[in-house]
Amino acid sequence: MEKIVIKAKPRTITGKQVRALRRAGELPGVIYGHKLQPINISMNAHDASLILERITSSSLVTIDLEGKEYPALVREKQRHPIKRTLLHVDFQAISLNEAIRAKVGVQLVGASPAVKDLNAVLVPGLDEVEVECLPQDLPERIVVDISSLAKIGDAIHVRDLVLPEKVRVLDDPEEIIALVTLAKEEEVVEEVGEAEPEVIEKGKKEEEIEE
Repeated sequence: MEKIVIKAKPRTITGKQVRALRRAGELPGVIYGHKLQPINISMNAHDASLILERITSSSLVTIDLEGKEYPALVREKQRHPIKRTLLHVDFQAISLNEAIRAKVGVQLVGASPAVKDLNAVLVPGLDEVEVECLPQDLPERIVVDISSLAKIGDAIHVRDLVLPEKVRVLDDPEEIIALVTLAKEEEVVEEVGEAEPEVIEKGKKEEEIEE
């Protein structure tokens, strides 16, 4: 697995003063978590944003804080409400030797014969599942091939997910990942299959949003 490294340096500036930090091309953040007092950090905004835009909430990243490395997960990303640029990032430091629980996104791929040939409707269910494993075994996403959905009523459940041996799914095995149904049944099925997604992008917290 590719090692994703974000370089950072300690940050003493907090509160409204971080506006000047952002204008200087820096992205503020914080590292907290495993037996660690929170550490305020700053990163090169351009370099860090390029990395953060291409990874998922279950991607393992390494924060290089002036030579000391912290394995971590992205737990919260704050954005400007209009420009959508990153304003602040929270990283949770983790131990590589201890199992963690994390939400992993589900990606549907392929084509359903029922949709193509029978005019059925594909109804997505869970768009992420909770798993438990060592950090280095955490998948960035779970890819689900829907080409097995050949008849009206066919479904893929959590129990059908194919995952590495070291990854354990914590969701109910009967939860629906995807199914095909007649159009008139779509509304009912969606109510059954809905699940609240984990939110890792929230509003402002430590710093004021710069207008």
